[in-house]
Amino acid sequence: MIRSAFKTLLSPIHTFLKDSRAVGIILILCTIVSMILANSSWQESYINFWNALFDPAGGHHYQYRALHLPNSYLLWINDGMMVLFFFLVGMEIKRELTVGELSSLRKSILPVLAAIGGMLFPALIFSLFNSGTEYAHGWGIPMATDIAFSLGILSLLGNRVPVSLKIFLMALAIIDDLGAILTIAIFYTPHLNLQYLLMAGGVLLIPIALNLLKVQRLILYFIPGIVLWYFLFNSGVHATIAGVLLAFCIPQDKIADLVHGLHDPVNFIIMPVFALANTAIQLPSDILGALHNDISYGVIAGLVLGKPIGIFALSFAAVKLKLASLPSKSGWLQLIGVGLIAGIGFTMSIFISSLAYVEREYQIISIISVIAASLLAGIAGFTFLRLLKPVIPIKKSK
Repeated sequence: MIRSAFKTLLSPIHTFLKDSRAVGIILILCTIVSMILANSSWQESYINFWNALFDPAGGHHYQYRALHLPNSYLLWINDGMMVLFFFLVGMEIKRELTVGELSSLRKSILPVLAAIGGMLFPALIFSLFNSGTEYAHGWGIPMATDIAFSLGILSLLGNRVPVSLKIFLMALAIIDDLGAILTIAIFYTPHLNLQYLLMAGGVLLIPIALNLLKVQRLILYFIPGIVLWYFLFNSGVHATIAGVLLAFCIPQDKIADLVHGLHDPVNFIIMPVFALANTAIQLPSDILGALHNDISYGVIAGLVLGKPIGIFALSFAAVKLKLASLPSKSGWLQLIGVGLIAGIGFTMSIFISSLAYVEREYQIISIISVIAASLLAGIAGFTFLRLLKPVIPIKKSK
């Protein structure tokens, strides 16, 4: 009886977690809760908790720092836990490149070009507002599309959006993530330690060799993967890149099980904790005044306008040049709607905000701008697609 009652109690929770919208809803709730706590009477304790020095050496912090490891809970989340998020993203990219929607030139050309447009235009728009200023380094912030949020919003529309359009957005977001990862590795690495970087390169050869030798035991990949993370963390290259590099070394036939196994821990533990930690920000007393800033103009215009313009422009060129065709049962208006939804930046945009600026004030303005832009893009995209009539394919006469 107790077991039955327990099962009945957990059944709605289980059903909710299996819903494709669950990740986005949980991230929104975590963001709201975090920002409320960060601006409540518990403000100081809550914000200080995430930034507190992490010291497992029993009060001898200098001993712990001698190990050259992250020294706060926030850093452990962003440099440590998020490696698993990037590992999962890396495996999804590899799977799509080898057997999925990006496995052939004909399949991949439209989402690839759309993603390029969706990265270039936001970066250019941000630069128009901030070129030559102290904020210029934040050009990478509006480049990213959040997979979980964007697909979650699209799923709310049900059958009004054809499956082909959902696949297009997923492929675009995956390429977008790859672009964001390369951007972080190349442009948001302030200081390089050549010795650690060379050691990281040497360690990376181990999982590459294991893959070429078709070794199947995953533990043999994970051990050098941990060492690779340590060397990259100390090299100056963002440590999360280790997750992507290792993912590309994992045997193809092991990826499906790993993706399935990591999906829930990453989406329902790591990403919510990331959202809690990185949105623990004290809002300025005049929020509108804080958004009256070139950073905000660049981020919001980049995500809300740059994304759909870039995605549409390069998609239009690809179709007109007969390099690709539109997703089935969809038209140009549907593509614009998807472009609007792709302006939901959140996870990766917030992540890049923490790398683009050293000044906490600029980071806060960036994060607030990303949240505002993502909210605007989500509402605009959902409303636009909701008002459109579904595209009915024209039957050819016999």
